[in-house]
Amino acid sequence: MEFSLCSLDCALPVEVTLDEDNGRYMVRKSDSSGEFFNTPHELILWIKSNFSPEEFCDPNEFQVMVNALTDYLINPTY
Repeated sequence: MEFSLCSLDCALPVEVTLDEDNGRYMVRKSDSSGEFFNTPHELILWIKSNFSPEEFCDPNEFQVMVNALTDYLINPTY
């Protein structure tokens, strides 16, 4: 599962990757720095703690991503 969200603070998008098959759980922030995680749960907790809908061009797009990630935790065969 991959998401690319337009950020208000930079031309580069925020990219979120949850790739269970290859064990990749990461966020590339709009400043091009990144965060890497060991589990999907850690990734989702970090996103909920460090981002808010108001930081993105389309706050609804952020909420859709958070909902999809949360649904993945409930049903990992997504």
